[in-house]
Amino acid sequence: MSDTHAQTVSFVRESMIPQSEPPAGNRGAVLWMRENLFSGWFNIITTLISLYVIWWALSHTMPWALRGIWDASSLSECREIRDATLPEGTSAACWAVLTDRWQQLMFGFYPRELYWRPVLSLIIFLAAIAPVLFPHTPRKALALTAVSPFVMFWLLWGGSVWFPVSVALGFVLGWAAWRALAPLAGTLIASIVAAALPIIYWLYTAGPLARELEQAVSLSIEYVPSQDFGGFMLSFIIGIAGIILSLPLGILLALGRQSDLFIINKISVGFIEIIRGVPLIVWLFTASLLLNYFLPPGTNFDLMLRVIIMVTLFAAAYIAEVVRGGLAALPKGQYEGADSLGLSYWQSMRLIILPQALKISIPGIVNTFIGLFKDTTLVVFIGLLDPIGLSNAIRASTAWNGIYWELFVFIGLLFFTCCFSMSRYSLYLEKKLQRGHK
Repeated sequence: MSDTHAQTVSFVRESMIPQSEPPAGNRGAVLWMRENLFSGWFNIITTLISLYVIWWALSHTMPWALRGIWDASSLSECREIRDATLPEGTSAACWAVLTDRWQQLMFGFYPRELYWRPVLSLIIFLAAIAPVLFPHTPRKALALTAVSPFVMFWLLWGGSVWFPVSVALGFVLGWAAWRALAPLAGTLIASIVAAALPIIYWLYTAGPLARELEQAVSLSIEYVPSQDFGGFMLSFIIGIAGIILSLPLGILLALGRQSDLFIINKISVGFIEIIRGVPLIVWLFTASLLLNYFLPPGTNFDLMLRVIIMVTLFAAAYIAEVVRGGLAALPKGQYEGADSLGLSYWQSMRLIILPQALKISIPGIVNTFIGLFKDTTLVVFIGLLDPIGLSNAIRASTAWNGIYWELFVFIGLLFFTCCFSMSRYSLYLEKKLQRGHK
């Protein structure tokens, strides 16, 4: 078609129309509400009912919270201030209990002049997990990750620096045994020896060695007994220790349950089924009353360490089943492909099988971690003063007898912050590990 003919045809455009934004109803928040809140009659009714419920809840709770009293020394003083400043019959939160007892809720009976030690331990912990959680962190920071548990233990409990050093030597001993035996006796025997040797060393040698080193060179800070630990710090220590220790143990149990070796398979199955078949509270009472009877004479783990051990074993049994589900979800061709490449069992697990199985298992693993962190409140039944236990102690005092909601709202917000953070990281990790992610 010639240029002259093109200009005579009314529906042929000679120039492009400049770009313009879509209508207001087809973009931004309006489009999101149309698609998610008002996409159909049922969705519209559900949205309106939900908005009414939210409005009703907020209209009854927000005035109570916003009118709260922050400066008082007792519940009766809170009520006197409320009656003097607000109309008769008006309800108001007594947040003064938090300003008066927040340190106790956070640190228990830990000495006030030593609060810097748990705070510094938290900073070290956050710095130590960064290389594990975020791949862009410099790999050299993994050195801090390796030493941080021993540094944090020393800061929290205090005492001689040689005790955590002697415990760390057990891991070095196990690593050295594995490196020496793996080429000679095979991976399986080397792994068993590398696991058993540190346990024997910790039970019989670590304590005397630490005492001898302390006598030779005394390096210690003020000791804080476990009885002084409490509040959210106690829940955080038990929860984080259980999470970190239970993951590798759960993976080993899952591999043991999938193993073709009869003894390893049956031991793993028995451990998982026995632990999962009994409520956590029973195991906590076991840790409180019976665990010392199974230890060598003269060995004395304090109650908090016994609880950490039992919580770790309990969580490991659940994680083992979650990981086993991930292993079962992999196609058989993945195992056959690893065999066709000539990889050993541990090489195929480390390079091919476990990375895929753990990616599938991420939601279940994080769900187990969140449940474990919340279940740390059960330690109140064996005499440890977690936030719930301390709230009971605070409410039993004459100054704050009769206060309820303010304490539980604060405790709930603390747990929600930690659990929500774990949930969001889980979503971040799932998106990052999706196929085709750049």
